[in-house]
Amino acid sequence: MLVSSIGANPDPAFWRGRRVALTGHTGFKGSWMALLLTRLGAQVYGYALAPSTQPNLFTSAQVETHIDSQIGDIRNADTLGAWLARANPEIVFHFAAQALVKQSYLDPFATMTSNFVGTLNLLEAARTQASIRAMVIVTTDKVYKNNESGQAYQEHDALGGHDPYSASKAACEILVSSYKQCFLQHIGVATARAGNVIGGGDWAADRLIPDAVRAWSQQQELDIRRPDAIRPWQHVLEPLCAYLILAQNLARNCSAGPELSNAYNFGPDIIDAVTVREVIEQAQRSFGSGTVKFAEQIAGPHEAGLLHLDNGLAKKQLGVYPRWNLKEAVQRSMDWYKSYLHGASAAKLCAADMDAYLFGES
Repeated sequence: MLVSSIGANPDPAFWRGRRVALTGHTGFKGSWMALLLTRLGAQVYGYALAPSTQPNLFTSAQVETHIDSQIGDIRNADTLGAWLARANPEIVFHFAAQALVKQSYLDPFATMTSNFVGTLNLLEAARTQASIRAMVIVTTDKVYKNNESGQAYQEHDALGGHDPYSASKAACEILVSSYKQCFLQHIGVATARAGNVIGGGDWAADRLIPDAVRAWSQQQELDIRRPDAIRPWQHVLEPLCAYLILAQNLARNCSAGPELSNAYNFGPDIIDAVTVREVIEQAQRSFGSGTVKFAEQIAGPHEAGLLHLDNGLAKKQLGVYPRWNLKEAVQRSMDWYKSYLHGASAAKLCAADMDAYLFGES
């Protein structure tokens, strides 16, 4: 597999020995981030609910053995604040969230309180934590008021949110903007809006690749309810490395303040924003087996049918460019699952992908 050399890389010298607080470290992206940070030599302090799926990457990759892990709810302000004080971090990454659109319809209150109130609690705790130099608050590509016109949304475009999940994250964007202007001017604070991520170790319900692996590994047919929906697909390492580069820049340039403390889109170039049908057909070829049934009519509650992100600001200000195209992202994801299902170590599989992404090692 070919790896592009274009674009910035996380700097191991910056992260070596750095104290990092990471919320949501038991989730799919959070587990990958914890492993990536420890591979770069950081001291990681995690705070999150217990893993919500079985299996899950946090357990299978033994993430807890590499970091200081605390199980807790971000809606509990006292416990969260005490954890942040104990961690005494220079860098904070906020991943913890209820991140599923379908689940947000089933339990909108829990979605809103987890996502908005949880973020509020973290920002309040950060106000009194003198050690912090930079914060990256992860929201979503779905924060935009999406009229599905086909335009690629830029960071200054209007916020919106039809479903409760999207609305909660758009609200977080406004909240973070207020806090960084009123209370956190002394540190670098940015929000990160990433496109749809894929990669080994995701077992969440109602996500495309995990649903496919579950069905095909059990010789069952995969039902696809929105085959023509278009999303900005990317491998999980793309946004995670982008978050690291963003945090480096924020910490090193605290005096730049408003120049770097922005919202940033992290997603593929528009050529890799393709339909669910195209992604699953690539996954099927990579997996080597499996049947699919594509719905003829849209099923389920409202979800956006078309979403593109403009990644120009991340390229210009941070030097972040997409590295793995969609074909490689899907291939690596399916190879991870196939190897794991045949007994390979989840931690070693993640390490191999990280080395391939960072250093071009196949």
